[in-house]
Amino acid sequence: MKRIILLLLAVASLWACRPSAPLIGISCGRTSAGAASLSANYTEAVARAGGIPVIFPTVSDPALAASLIKKVDGVIFSGGPDLDPSWYGETIWNETVQVDTLRDFSDMTLMKAALAAKKPIMAICRGEQLMNVVLGGSLYQDIPTQVDTLVKHGGGAWHKIGVEKGSVLYELFGEDSLTVNSFHHQAVKKVAPGVRVTAHAPNGIVEAYEYGDRLIAFQFHPEGMARTDDTWLAPFRYFIKMAGGK
Repeated sequence: MKRIILLLLAVASLWACRPSAPLIGISCGRTSAGAASLSANYTEAVARAGGIPVIFPTVSDPALAASLIKKVDGVIFSGGPDLDPSWYGETIWNETVQVDTLRDFSDMTLMKAALAAKKPIMAICRGEQLMNVVLGGSLYQDIPTQVDTLVKHGGGAWHKIGVEKGSVLYELFGEDSLTVNSFHHQAVKKVAPGVRVTAHAPNGIVEAYEYGDRLIAFQFHPEGMARTDDTWLAPFRYFIKMAGGK
């Protein structure tokens, strides 16, 4: 609790004296010892795109989640372990499904607070899956045993995706086909009401979607690709602009 209070004070201090760059909260995972864990790729991509990254702790109090969300201009939900299928009314499919109950509750609480506050949201990998569930959809729990596997997903594979014209991705890259990385074995199954799917893998897996004008979601990891290819900072620059940046 002391660490959370200190983090809140730090965020409040940033809020009080922040420059014009938007504050972007980023959800994080946990190590086996319970320590906060997040790839530096996320914070670096946000900073390089013109935002100020702030890592959110794991939270269990809805009031604390609402307070954190209030202090930032936008929220990124990062990748991580599988989502417990009980959140969408299913039981665990097989032994490949590994969940973190505390993180599930934290991310659900933060995401609901962000939606209620109408904050811009970028959802990446697990984040994309999580958002679809929060909005009323469901997931494939294990792609290799539930979906045609002609296209390899997960393990750092690379594959093409088809991009819908008129989507954010098409607007940013001007291409109807992109090559992306893949580190997931779950994916969107039933698409939530109001979600507009904007990119698919060749085997039909949802690779990107939008929800209104406040949310963009990617099954792949643009922050990882941005490490070696600056063109993949484009989604982050777009998101920073959504959050009030220049």
